[in-house]
Amino acid sequence: MSREPRGPNEKLGTVLALAGISNAGLARRVNDLGAQRGLTLRYDKTSVARWVSKGMVPQGAAPHLIAAAIAGKLGRPVPLHEIGLAESDPAPEVGLAFPRDVGQAVRSATELYRLDSAGRRGGGGIWQSLAGSFSVSAYSTPASRWLITPADSSVAREPQQAARERDAGAVPDCGLPQRVGHSDVAKLREAADDARRWDSKYGGGDWRSSMVPECLRVDAAPLLLGAYSDDVGRALFGATAELTRLAGWMAFDTGQQEAAQRYYIQALRLARAAADVPLGGYVLASMSLQATYRGYADEGVDLAQAALERNRGLATARTMSFFRLVEARAQAKAGDQPACGAALKAAEGWLERARPGDPDPSWLDFYTQERFAADAAECYRDLGMPRQVQRFTEQALSRPTEEFVRSHGLRLVVSAVAELESGNLDAACAAGVRAVEVAGRISSARTTEYVRDLLHRLEPYGNEPRVVELRERARPLLVATTA
Repeated sequence: MSREPRGPNEKLGTVLALAGISNAGLARRVNDLGAQRGLTLRYDKTSVARWVSKGMVPQGAAPHLIAAAIAGKLGRPVPLHEIGLAESDPAPEVGLAFPRDVGQAVRSATELYRLDSAGRRGGGGIWQSLAGSFSVSAYSTPASRWLITPADSSVAREPQQAARERDAGAVPDCGLPQRVGHSDVAKLREAADDARRWDSKYGGGDWRSSMVPECLRVDAAPLLLGAYSDDVGRALFGATAELTRLAGWMAFDTGQQEAAQRYYIQALRLARAAADVPLGGYVLASMSLQATYRGYADEGVDLAQAALERNRGLATARTMSFFRLVEARAQAKAGDQPACGAALKAAEGWLERARPGDPDPSWLDFYTQERFAADAAECYRDLGMPRQVQRFTEQALSRPTEEFVRSHGLRLVVSAVAELESGNLDAACAAGVRAVEVAGRISSARTTEYVRDLLHRLEPYGNEPRVVELRERARPLLVATTA
C-alpha cells in the first residue's frame, strides 16, 4: 500500500537517473531486499512510476528498501530525505555517528540502546524499517578517526554534569547513580562474559543472547550518563564497548546487518574513550569480517589492516595473530592468493609466539589453534583449493567442544564443501547431515546460510538419494529461517 499522492517526487527521479537504475530494476532490487528480510513484496515498474510521477509513498519498510537498493548501486549511504521519502523515516542516522566529543559519544550510544530496545518491545521496530540499509562506506569516518586518535584525553564526568543532563531530560526515569564505581563496571564485564558463552553455544538469536541490548539500555546507559572519575570511566567505557560489540556480533549472526553496523560503530567509539587500543582493533576486525561477508573484500582488508597498524607493539601475540587471520579472510575473498598466504603465515607465526600467562584480553578466549585452522580452511575454500581445505578442516575438527557449537557447525559445512569439490559425494553428504544436526540446535542465520550454500552446490546431484535425504533433513531449518 502507499500513502496519498503528493505531486511528482523529483528527488527520487533525479537519484534514480544518477544511479542508472530503471523503474523495473528498482522494483526488482526492492523485492529482493524484502525477501532477504522475510517480506513478500510485489512491486513492479508501474509501482515505481507512481512513486516518481505521482509522489506516492509506499508504506512499511519499503522506503528504506528503496534507499538501500539505490545505495547499493551508488556505493554510499542514501538517506531518505535525499530521495524525497523522509517523512516515513523514524531515525535513519541513529548509531552511525562517531562524535569527536566524549559527551556526544555517550549520547549517541545511549540513543541507539534506547531505540533498539523500544523497537524490540514493539515487535520489530527500527531494524525492520531499516532493512537492508547496511553500507560499508559508513565505516570510513569511524575507522579514520580512530586511527588518528585512538584514545580520548579524559573521560571523567562530574556529578554536576550528570545532574544537568538528568534535569534536562536526557535520560528520563533512568535512575542515574550519584557516582559510578569499579563494582558497577565489574557487573557489566560479568554480563559480557556470560553473553559470549551463550552466543558461542547457542547462536546470536538465542533468547539469552538477545538480552544484551536490554542490558545496555537498563544497566550500561545509566552508568554512562552518571558521574565517574577518569579511571573508573575508562573501565566503564571498555566494558560497555565489549557489550556493544557483542550486540553487533549477535545481530550479524542473525542476519541483521544494519543493526550490527550501528553497534560496531558505537563500540569502536566507546573503545576509544576507554583508551583500549586492542579492543578497538577487535571491533575493527569484527567490522572487517562483516564487510567481507557482505561482499566488500577490499574494505575488509582495509579494516583488518587498520586494526593491525595501531596495535603494533601494544597487543599480545595471540591478538595480533587473530588480526592477521581476519586480514587473510578478506584477502582470500578478494581472490589474492599471495596476500592471503602471507597473512596466514604471519598469523600462524604470531600464534606460535603466544605463551601461557600472556596478558591476553578475556574477549579473545575463543581463539585457539583449532579456530586458526577453521578460518584457514575457509580462506582456502574461497580460493578454490580443496586439498588445503581438507587439511585444515581436519585440524579444526580434531577437538570439537560443547562450548563452541556454532563454530563446529560451520566447520562441518566447510568440510562438506571441500569433500564435494574433491569428488567425494558420500563424505560431503555425511558432513552435511552432521552440520544440519548442529544447526538445528542453535539460532544462527549465518550457519543456516552456510547450509543453504552447501545445498546450492549439491544441486547438480539433486536426484542422488543421499542428496535428497540431506535436503529433507535441512528443510525444517530453512523453513524456520524464512517464516
